[in-house]
Amino acid sequence: MSLTIGTTDTAILRKLEPADLGKLTRPHLCVVIDTEEDFDWDGPFSRNKTSVESFKRLGRAQDLFDKHGIRPCYLASYPVLMDDYAARTLQGWVGAGQAVIGAHLHPWVTPPHEEVVCLAHSFPCNLPGDLERRKLQTLSDAALDRLGQRPTVYKAGRYGFRVERGAMLTDVGFEVDTSVLPFRDLSGMGGGPDFFECPSQPFWADASRRLLHVPMTHGLIGPLRTLAGSGADRLLFSTGLRRLRIPGLLSHLGLLERIMLTPEGLTLDDMTRLVGKLASGGQLVFALTMHSPSFAPGHTPYARDMAEVDALLERLDGFLGFFRTELNGVAVTPGELKAVLG
Repeated sequence: MSLTIGTTDTAILRKLEPADLGKLTRPHLCVVIDTEEDFDWDGPFSRNKTSVESFKRLGRAQDLFDKHGIRPCYLASYPVLMDDYAARTLQGWVGAGQAVIGAHLHPWVTPPHEEVVCLAHSFPCNLPGDLERRKLQTLSDAALDRLGQRPTVYKAGRYGFRVERGAMLTDVGFEVDTSVLPFRDLSGMGGGPDFFECPSQPFWADASRRLLHVPMTHGLIGPLRTLAGSGADRLLFSTGLRRLRIPGLLSHLGLLERIMLTPEGLTLDDMTRLVGKLASGGQLVFALTMHSPSFAPGHTPYARDMAEVDALLERLDGFLGFFRTELNGVAVTPGELKAVLG
């Protein structure tokens, strides 16, 4: 089987159409949860790691979202959709208007199983296009069969998506993609995509406006943030300079930090500082992400025991309160955001 590494030509990126955010008068927040199986983060990828036992702890997070009036988007992987308890629970939340459903493609546990399971193939964009499309169709069909609706929001597992394959998503019925991770080049992590040149705010895949990309909030803050897009930002976070710990030194000096909006591995101060700085600079759309197994102890590096789970929930609670009260922000689902921007 041939391998196509997930790089995107610069000429293609130049054709992307930034969304007109002029209709937004206050900060908007999308909350997306990678709702996935309990795979081994430190071990090799395996078709047999399909347990979703951690899903049973997701209710505490949903209670928190209810408290703040947020409808999260649960991006469900194939094993989650095929689990009876998880499917019933998601149906209940969606039916009560508490949440919306999306899809999350982990190729190694999603039929058809035709590829070699390996690091490179853990990024969906490295699969042959036809195989990636058939796995997407399997995921969409499973959601329809198990939840009674096709998902319209998508996020590639491990952010493994190439924007030139956007038509593949719309052909299967997706309207919003949340796979883009600005200011990151994942090619050194097994052949992942390079998102350094992608916009950090919502953009359309093409002039047809059928597919809206809502990038994860992964921003640069500090005096050197003006380097964003100049090429110097890519150099500062290159493998060579990371080995020399240059990014860490710049962060320590308060000159430049690269922070992702998530309660996993960050402090509440990190999250509020990131969003506060970006909002003061005019950013209007934010996307917060996390993994569902982090709401149960022992499944991710971010929640090794119950104390760390409790702390993660406390950080999440604090940030959602900050966004609503300090920034006068509003929470929207990815689909609602597309409707406003369309």
